[in-house]
Amino acid sequence: MHMTIDEKKATTVKGNLEMILVENTWLLKQLKQEQVDTFIQEIIQANAIFIIAAGRSGFSMRSAAMRLMHIGYTVYFVGETTTPAIRPGDLLIAASGSGTTTTIVKAAEKAIAAGATVLAISTTENSPLAAVASHLVHVAAAEKQDHNSTRSAQFAGSLFEQFLLLFNDAVFQTLWQSKQESAEDMWERHANLE
Repeated sequence: MHMTIDEKKATTVKGNLEMILVENTWLLKQLKQEQVDTFIQEIIQANAIFIIAAGRSGFSMRSAAMRLMHIGYTVYFVGETTTPAIRPGDLLIAASGSGTTTTIVKAAEKAIAAGATVLAISTTENSPLAAVASHLVHVAAAEKQDHNSTRSAQFAGSLFEQFLLLFNDAVFQTLWQSKQESAEDMWERHANLE
């Protein structure tokens, strides 16, 4: 029996999804627990949380901002017109795969100068962002210009961007469990103008 073209495509999609899940599982095993613990503790202690990321990483981090808001934190995504000044006691979460994105590094420098804490999420431990950050969560994903597929079979920074979403959802789940707040209570904070 021969497979149809649609069956071949479905098989390819399933195989690629399996590869993506395997790569993300490998990244999970590379995470350093002390970095994750610090990440969660800084979120809990922050007066307000500011998040900055660009491109597809920005989409993943906007999702993180929404979930932190749902659990009751005061959260701003940097660049929105309603984002206030960052102050001492606040936290900036800065995500950049390369750790060299100029706008993100400059924002981190300004946050430190204002007395805030900076948590960086990056694929590299040796970058301008890592150097200025108060703390780093190192994600051992391929950088977006790793065209040799040494760490990922996926294009550009796809693995990093996927892992940002999954990691932040796991952080949210952990914070939610510790707060023991009901889904119904959190739903009260969900957008209602849609």
